[in-house]
Amino acid sequence: MNDLLNTTLGYIATAYEVAFVWLINPANWVQFALLVGAYLVAVFITRKLNPRLTKLLTPAQDNFSMLSHARRFILVFMPLLLPLLAFGLTAIGEQITRSIFGSGEVIAFGKRVFLFLAVRAFVRDMLSDTLLKLIGRTVLIPMAAIYALGFLDPVLFWLGATIIPLGNMSFSLLGLLRFLVVATIMFWLGRWSNDQSTSIISKQEMRPATQQLAVKATEIAIFGVAFLVVMNIAGVPLTSLAVLTGALGVGIGFGLQKIASNFVSGVILLLEGQATVGDYVELDGGEAGTIVKMTARAAILETYDGKWIVVPNEDFIVTRVINYSDSGSANRYDVAFSVSYDTDINTVTGIALPAVAALDFVLDALMPPDIELDGFGDNGIDFIVEFWVSGIDDGRFKYRSHVRFAVWNALKNAGIEIPFPQRVVEIKGGFPAGVSE
Repeated sequence: MNDLLNTTLGYIATAYEVAFVWLINPANWVQFALLVGAYLVAVFITRKLNPRLTKLLTPAQDNFSMLSHARRFILVFMPLLLPLLAFGLTAIGEQITRSIFGSGEVIAFGKRVFLFLAVRAFVRDMLSDTLLKLIGRTVLIPMAAIYALGFLDPVLFWLGATIIPLGNMSFSLLGLLRFLVVATIMFWLGRWSNDQSTSIISKQEMRPATQQLAVKATEIAIFGVAFLVVMNIAGVPLTSLAVLTGALGVGIGFGLQKIASNFVSGVILLLEGQATVGDYVELDGGEAGTIVKMTARAAILETYDGKWIVVPNEDFIVTRVINYSDSGSANRYDVAFSVSYDTDINTVTGIALPAVAALDFVLDALMPPDIELDGFGDNGIDFIVEFWVSGIDDGRFKYRSHVRFAVWNALKNAGIEIPFPQRVVEIKGGFPAGVSE
């Protein structure tokens, strides 16, 4: 117990001597004063600049120009204004104290603390994705705290010396952490850039197929560059990527050929524009609906009853496809009806045709409706009315239903009978005995 007490008293005496030397050293007091002054000046400047910068950088809600997107991007970094400004002012104070007193450990520690606060604000206020926030809390903030305490160099040395073998390859813990940090930042910037470029491209006046192709090409380019940058910083040689790419190529050639075929077919569809989002199509297999989404592998068709049909892109290339909406062209439909044999067929056209032409969806100027005699049926005389509309007969057969109503009412008003099946039964030899007529 006496030895433990003597050791404890020795530590206390040493700490007291260090604290006493620190307190009587004017350089330390100057550094501490500069540190506090830098923080107060940063707070004052931030309170003055923050509302003005926010007002200056906030664009109108309906403004989606490239400059407005850049201004919104700068606004995201506003939480970093105070710690970074304090960090910069403290760095200036450190240069002053080192030039006058030859030392600046106190103010250098404060500068590292402000940098830690900036990293903490970045993770807390700027990262919204769950995975990115998790990596920030488990990697960025601990590393910034270690740097603020002055233990970064020995910790980095230990991480670099700790090697993890993985088959024929090996990597250090430092390389793994560096890869996670760089990948987090690069792919966060890549996703933000992709969202901004998608928004800008969608506002341009171009065909929907061209817009989707531009969006996909931009997305591949952004994340491709981000991937190469991450691999380069992580120290992964490109020769390894070449081997991996070759292995993937063999896999695509054998096991993933359908996926590759659908991907290439999707690119061809976007380039040629034969079918795009918003078109009503009917495939050779009978699937019909409006294209609501086109992915790298398949197109999503929505039917009239709300069902979604996933159609591989290859089906649009190797099979027959009927596009009812291509280039906004008009479509022709026909409706069959019959009249009684007692009807003067020469008057049918003059009665039914004006009724059909009066419908607001029927194109009457350039392609007026037409009525043709189809044949002489078992129960009546068959006619067909043909009409053109600008669109498709959705609903289903919404247009045909309106036309049938119009023809029915017109014939009824004219006193023309619409026949129904009738049969005449003739019993040869009369009725059997005991059966009255």
